[in-house]
Amino acid sequence: MARLARPDLTVAMFFTLTIIAALGCGLMAGVFFAFSAMVMPGLRRATPAEGIAAMRAINIAVVNPAFVGVFLGTAAVSVAAAFGGTTAGWVGAALYVLGGIVLTAAYHIPRNNALEQQGTPEYWTRYLREWVPANHVRAIACLGAALAFTFAATQL
Repeated sequence: MARLARPDLTVAMFFTLTIIAALGCGLMAGVFFAFSAMVMPGLRRATPAEGIAAMRAINIAVVNPAFVGVFLGTAAVSVAAAFGGTTAGWVGAALYVLGGIVLTAAYHIPRNNALEQQGTPEYWTRYLREWVPANHVRAIACLGAALAFTFAATQL
């Protein structure tokens, strides 16, 4: 994509947004990785009742200003940074919004809600089987977004 001449202030603004997007995506990749690598394997080792209780508590605790601010704020900053005009920025925004936000809203939240309602050992087995692989996708998508934004920053 050919770059248009832009004032230095505009370049600095998009560079800053791109760096913030890269950091936010990297932070979210780390959160999702921690769930895949430690939290969920730990809960899998607990009894179903203990695992269900712990996951229910996590699902309540995650709705807090710090997490929601970073989670949704990163989406907003990612989209804004994409307007910096690089292909890598658009790729980063798409990976984060689709792999982080949309996958969470369309796939993980419904399963979390079903765990809250059903909460049986049978559902827990299904929950682990379905939730964890899709969480790997979230981690990889967010890491890919962080890499794309890092590359985009070098092109501004």
